[in-house]
Amino acid sequence: MKAVDENTFFSVENAPDSERLLWDTTSRTRSFDTVIFGLNTVHRKSRDGREGDFVEIDTRDGVNIIPYFIGTDGVARFVMERQFRHGSESITLEFPAGLIERGEAPVRAAARELLEETGIRAASLKQLGAISQNAAYINNTIYYFLAETLTQEVGLEDRQLDAFEQIDVISVPVDTVLEKLGTGEYDNAIAVLGGYFFQREMALRNKS
Repeated sequence: MKAVDENTFFSVENAPDSERLLWDTTSRTRSFDTVIFGLNTVHRKSRDGREGDFVEIDTRDGVNIIPYFIGTDGVARFVMERQFRHGSESITLEFPAGLIERGEAPVRAAARELLEETGIRAASLKQLGAISQNAAYINNTIYYFLAETLTQEVGLEDRQLDAFEQIDVISVPVDTVLEKLGTGEYDNAIAVLGGYFFQREMALRNKS
């Protein structure tokens, strides 16, 4: 056997044209609807002639907000949410998040969700990135925002939570979060990516 080295595969600069990997959509049929998402059956044909039906989860785009501040004790902290998640049947600790309303700009959705769920308004909301939630079968995008210069505009008892939401708002040291992301109650994958975007933003700031 030959060891893998830099010549084993095409380098990204010399890789074949990616256009040949595209599949063309010939039809899309709604199969099922729920409150949060719909299921589509999508018929596609590849550039080399293969074709088939594929399942697509159709859901709205979302936002994930990373509220960041320096406490009066000098410790850098995130504002996070602790709640029960029905998919995993567990309690998670994650960043504020929510779905974008139809016709709503992502930054406005981020400001709205942050205020509704935590009572906080941020003077600064900076988009850090956007991801496909799961490109294999989900068609939405999640937008990430760093929220800074925070003020508590609405008391926790006056938040506008959805009917089934029960959310504790928690202040957590940044170092603790970055150490524990991907373990225990910090296992939400979207929150883990939030930690990555935050670290990238801080690294870029340190370079400038």
